[in-house]
Amino acid sequence: MDGQLFSIQIGRIAPLGRLRVPSAFVKRAVDGPVEVGLLGIEGDEQADLSVHGGPEKAVYAYAAAHYLEWVRDCPQHADQLMRWGAFGENLSIGNMVEEDIRVGDVHAIGTAALQVCQPRQPCFKFAEVFGDARLPKAMVRNGRAGWYYRVLDPGRFEAGDAVRLVERPNPDFAFTRLIEIVNRGSASPGEIGQLAEMEGVASRIRAKARAALSAGGPLGTL
Repeated sequence: MDGQLFSIQIGRIAPLGRLRVPSAFVKRAVDGPVEVGLLGIEGDEQADLSVHGGPEKAVYAYAAAHYLEWVRDCPQHADQLMRWGAFGENLSIGNMVEEDIRVGDVHAIGTAALQVCQPRQPCFKFAEVFGDARLPKAMVRNGRAGWYYRVLDPGRFEAGDAVRLVERPNPDFAFTRLIEIVNRGSASPGEIGQLAEMEGVASRIRAKARAALSAGGPLGTL
């Protein structure tokens, strides 16, 4: 099933929330076409490169359908959820949710090719933006995590473009299952073996799985 790119957002580093921590979580919508390279969308910044950005967190996408679900669950934040980018995403994508995705899926958007490689792990900055410390745990529970892309082929896209599936190397490994593994740290021996050799998954996840296989132990927290 193809999706549609509803909106594109970029952020600049600025003090965030009560803690005034440097962050580019707060995004603004971009009109017209944008260039995307191996490290992300032109003009988008990341404050802490140890946990954000880099080739395997180059572009963060979020399902537009989740906005109404969050309003239903957290009506007190409805006003903040009236604009795309409220979850810090670069791409707000319609007609596509995590259940529609498999690990390693390659999507063509405009002239670029992007690969789904890992889910988001919500941190305290999510809580700071909304002023609600419960939200990161709520995202872990509900699985509405969004997904990170690596950029395989740089290019250009704009709001309104289709998000087309062009390659699916792992048709039997649901992205929703990877969200559970990453956020809860539990995987079966078979899943650990799959992740250790999986095409397209983030290299840190593959390395962790290989280490677990070598040690003969559990995968642990990712």
